[in-house]
Amino acid sequence: MPDRTPLIATGSLTRQTLANQAAVVSGAGGGIGFEAARALCWLGARVVIAEVDKSKGKKAAEQIQEEFGIGSIIFIHTDIGDEGSVQRMARQAVQTFGKIDIVINNATITPLGAVQERPIEDWDRSYRVNLRGPVLLARAFLPGMLERDGGVFMCVSSVGGAYMSVYETFKSAQVELARALDAELEGTNVIAFTIGPGIVRTETAQAGIAQIAHHYGKTPDEFFAMYQDHLISAEAAGAGFAAAVALAPRFRGLEIGAKQALVSAGIDLDTQLAPSEGAYLSEEDMAQALVLTREVRAALSGQVDGWLKRSLFERQWMLRDFKTHSGMPADDWLETLAKLERLLEAKEAAAVTELNAPIKQLAEYFKHYLDLARSNVKDQNVLSEQMQIISSWIEATDRLAALLSGEAI
Repeated sequence: MPDRTPLIATGSLTRQTLANQAAVVSGAGGGIGFEAARALCWLGARVVIAEVDKSKGKKAAEQIQEEFGIGSIIFIHTDIGDEGSVQRMARQAVQTFGKIDIVINNATITPLGAVQERPIEDWDRSYRVNLRGPVLLARAFLPGMLERDGGVFMCVSSVGGAYMSVYETFKSAQVELARALDAELEGTNVIAFTIGPGIVRTETAQAGIAQIAHHYGKTPDEFFAMYQDHLISAEAAGAGFAAAVALAPRFRGLEIGAKQALVSAGIDLDTQLAPSEGAYLSEEDMAQALVLTREVRAALSGQVDGWLKRSLFERQWMLRDFKTHSGMPADDWLETLAKLERLLEAKEAAAVTELNAPIKQLAEYFKHYLDLARSNVKDQNVLSEQMQIISSWIEATDRLAALLSGEAI
């Protein structure tokens, strides 16, 4: 293998970040899974490549072992849709490494085409790999994680459209699987969440797009060209997977993207849209931002206080819904806003930019909350009052986001 510095090494994580941890990466014989396994090894983890293709799995393990040394990685032939195969892999993995702390559900197949045209066998195959497999891996490894009260179970999502439902239906189901696990794992140190790799021109993706590009009136190359500005490499996506594992507590229960994890790990990509580019906070900007931050923080604090007074079921639903739509748990948001307020008070413009608080995501939650009010509040007088209040929150968060990003509003 060529001597090259892994992308994961260019950020803030270290080679001891995942020391003494062991991971299973399904479908890691090539592409994103291979790069995720490689990045995990750089972070100090020992890795199992669970791959159905014996030739690819063996070659991948040999390449990574050459780079990181004997004992860093093993290949176990695994058909993740087969319960017996998964159980045998789990036993061998635990026998080799003592325990498994991390599972990345990377394995996938991509049968694509119109719903009415694809044979039911394609739906069955897609279910078998894209949903049954992750469930079998959860059943195999979650009990050990819960016994040790620690671990990461990562599902992998995808965003598609027309002619992709044979694949996307079960990838979407992985998102729901991770959300259900997040609720079931509440109160433990076992973390479940979902990550999307972004648009990556892997061998699997190219084969899938070749099946449907004509439906869009394009060649496969023209199809990918439509997304040229958003494409990332397999290494970047795999490094994002590994970075998300290393930073798992901040992503608990969320659906994130590989780029988001890379940014959180201090890894810069040419394709990354840097929010701080061109943004300069003048003293006047910071003064306005401080007023808005206090307003937004007070609004959110009041909401959270109200949720905590609700019944257990209502409280859990509201906090989970908030986390899903805002990108962070409520406590983390309140902490972020408090830190932003302190930095603005101190007029530390550079530190404010470095904090990169995702205020736009909070604005999106308030917009979602407004939609909930419209759907659920029947009394028109009460609704009108609530809409006025929530609209003021949306205006404040939009203005704050615009100030922090240097955009005019």
